[in-house]
Amino acid sequence: IQKEINAYIEYNADTFRDKTILLPCDDPEWSNFTRFFAQNFETLGIKKLISTSYATDSKNKVMSENYQFSLEDFLTDYEKKSPQYDEDKTSSRGKFFVLKKDDNNDGNIDLDDLEWSYLKGDGDFRSDEVKALRDEADIIITNPPFSLFREFLAWVVEAKKGFMMIGNINCITYKEVFPLIKNNKAWLGNGMGRWISGFIVPEKYELYGTEARMENGKRIVATNNCLWFTNIEQGKRHKPLLLMTMADNIKFSSHKQIKENGYLKYDYYDAIDIPYTDAIPSDYQGMMGVPITFLDKYNPEQFEILGCSYSYGDPGEPWHKPNDSYTVCVNGENVYKRIFIRKKV
Repeated sequence: IQKEINAYIEYNADTFRDKTILLPCDDPEWSNFTRFFAQNFETLGIKKLISTSYATDSKNKVMSENYQFSLEDFLTDYEKKSPQYDEDKTSSRGKFFVLKKDDNNDGNIDLDDLEWSYLKGDGDFRSDEVKALRDEADIIITNPPFSLFREFLAWVVEAKKGFMMIGNINCITYKEVFPLIKNNKAWLGNGMGRWISGFIVPEKYELYGTEARMENGKRIVATNNCLWFTNIEQGKRHKPLLLMTMADNIKFSSHKQIKENGYLKYDYYDAIDIPYTDAIPSDYQGMMGVPITFLDKYNPEQFEILGCSYSYGDPGEPWHKPNDSYTVCVNGENVYKRIFIRKKV
């Protein structure tokens, strides 16, 4: 979180100044989102920080059947020792946290000044009470349930708010997401893949893969298929991608596929396939199909996005075999999801 936020502050030191920030789908006892913004409340110049959490019963609704949790998986000493703790409410009602003043009069506004109470409902972002908090906020930042990513994004866009959210990399080609990227209304954040170091998971969640670990007593599962998605400006997306010519790529590329085969055209579409972002030729003026990870390097002043295969976008004519799946083919072989681009003159 710190690495991502720093990229926005370096671009504009006042990105969060005098802003009300909402962190829905968040739980300060577990999540580092509230902790980070509370600890940096004064440094960032935040006006008001709000976070809401799901009730335990609601958490189970958005989890798979393999990972159902009990109240004890989430109940912390912080909540149990608070005077407003209510055993009857805590499993079925979400919580509302707010930070806006030096509540304990120690001269600082930080995590120790968080105030909380129970919500009337379960904390679902679609509820009227959380929607009212959304409408009050200037910027919405969170790691929403991936199963509800489409709904959550629509919920944010409906309110015309600034946002930063974590999602699966495949969300790029969702029909609810790609038009925003294509029309320059949203873009990837500063980090993706292993930049996102991991997610804290409860005791019952299986630790798997080479990136699973224990850290400071917490169970961490890391992944390389996540990204930040935002509509807040940061400098990375305006840096030009440095490229070689087509001839130099064929001669010097580190990718065996390019050196041996050059640039192949799609079977049903007049565009060349670019299997690696760093192999985009600087001197090609026609249409190109690039990996979806290209968007991590996309500069809207350098390239124009025309469409994408598989889920959404038609840059002018069908790119797939008639009556076949929405994908592109090279020499009869299906190619994984591609973004269609063209170099700006």
